[in-house]
Amino acid sequence: MSLFENILKARGITPENRAVFLSPDYEKKHDSFLLPDMQTAVDRLVVAHDKQQKITIYGDYDIDGLTATTLLIDALGSFGFENVSAFIPNRFVEGYGLTVDAVEKIAATGAELILTVDCGSLSHVEIARANELGADVIVTDHHNVADTPPPAIATINPKRLLHDNPDSYEGFLLKPDADKKLYPFLDIPGVGVAFKLVQALQTVLEGLPKGQEKWLLDLVALGTVCDVVTLIDENRMHVFWGLKVLSQTRRPGLKALMAVASVRPESLNARSLGFGLGPRMNASGRMETAQHSLDLLTATDGLKALEIANQLDAMNKARRAEQDEILKAAIIQAEEYASLPVLVVSSVGWNHGIVGIVAAKLLEKYKKPTYVLEEMGEESKGSARSYGDFSAADAIRASDDIITKGGGHKLAAGVTLPTANIPAFRKRVNDFYKQQKLINQPLLLLPKADSDAAFHDLDEALVDSLKQLEPFGSGNPQPILKSNNVVVVNQRKMGADSQHVKLSLDMAGRKIDMIAFNAPDHFFAEPGETVTVWYTVDVNEWNGRRNVEGQLLHLEIID
Repeated sequence: MSLFENILKARGITPENRAVFLSPDYEKKHDSFLLPDMQTAVDRLVVAHDKQQKITIYGDYDIDGLTATTLLIDALGSFGFENVSAFIPNRFVEGYGLTVDAVEKIAATGAELILTVDCGSLSHVEIARANELGADVIVTDHHNVADTPPPAIATINPKRLLHDNPDSYEGFLLKPDADKKLYPFLDIPGVGVAFKLVQALQTVLEGLPKGQEKWLLDLVALGTVCDVVTLIDENRMHVFWGLKVLSQTRRPGLKALMAVASVRPESLNARSLGFGLGPRMNASGRMETAQHSLDLLTATDGLKALEIANQLDAMNKARRAEQDEILKAAIIQAEEYASLPVLVVSSVGWNHGIVGIVAAKLLEKYKKPTYVLEEMGEESKGSARSYGDFSAADAIRASDDIITKGGGHKLAAGVTLPTANIPAFRKRVNDFYKQQKLINQPLLLLPKADSDAAFHDLDEALVDSLKQLEPFGSGNPQPILKSNNVVVVNQRKMGADSQHVKLSLDMAGRKIDMIAFNAPDHFFAEPGETVTVWYTVDVNEWNGRRNVEGQLLHLEIID
């Protein structure tokens, strides 16, 4: 059996399901009307369409919310809605999600219907206020839900099904013996939920003929990859076909962003979105206002789009510089609490638009769930990143009595609290961790190999075969290989602070170079040492020469 076949077998890809996995069938999409309140939402939108009521789309300021907002602006325009506008909250003014102030601003414009994307499931007070002001609300979201939905006309959120039918799902997939009237897959992002609403509207409204909605998949792919949902089932299908649409996108903004990010349309993959387009689009919301990114996505003029794309690129560079400064200070503070299972660090002047990235860096360094907060006088605001079995969002909910608000996902969450309560919050989340009785969590961060590999099997044909498994991401990571008893031939330190390393390795006479960025100390193995390595493979092209190289993920020195 070939190395590629071993990898397929390790991933449960059998001859029976191989064709479906490698080339997902768009026509096997799930029925939108299986989502909670979808019919009610469609009925209300038909009324809004017939009366040409004023609709405001309320989006979130991250890429999921921005792509979902753009998708609905685009689709509703195709359906003939004539009075549609968008409201993107400013992270530094309104903050995350629906707020009473924002609702009042929107109602003052005469909006009769507010359509949320990527937020709203926990906004009971805010939606009640909208109703008082004469505005109906339709929520489309994918975040955690409350026991009782908010007082909206409809709350379309797949997580409601998991809440109401926990025994019917394995992870986010419907069990084979469960009720087939339940939606089969629950981990779709906000932009995915918005897309399902569009598919539902196609059954009752003219203007977007069947099949033409596929042109929206460039936005769905971008939001899905950057929101780090699992790339299986419907998400995989959306990204698989969305990348093809994006490679020939009609949107001047995405064309300009790809040019500025040096992303070639003909070689697009999920990594291009997650590391090329995504950070630039997120930078505007982290540094100033996400309206810049919405303006990019909705731009119709190529020159204007290029101007905004360059602006986002500059913001991203500024974001990285500020992030590096915050990280240095956060590491110093983290050392004080390194004995705790959960890190909570805070300071004045740590831009709360950036602290989520810093939390991810601290998690990577210390192998601990991490909360990073900006102290803003009497109030502090920040973000959390987690891994394994510890839910950052559940820990926040366990602190409800000492925080102002908070929520999110298991692996990423946000919180606002009185600055004076930070020590109590630190104790509370650490107590919550201990109550979970979690064991061996750091081991979950170690890479798990799909297959052992001999170096003589590492060639361009293998790399080409592995590309058939794309798009890679959460739930479908790039295949990891493991090679045992490999000899280090050469070590080369790279980077301004010698923080990166390239190792030349030999196995049975075949040499392969492997690189690790921001490598831990033990990765700097010396020539002559024997090691076991975990890595991914790709083709590196430099000065016209092509070589198969590895990206080193883990290394153990053999005594």
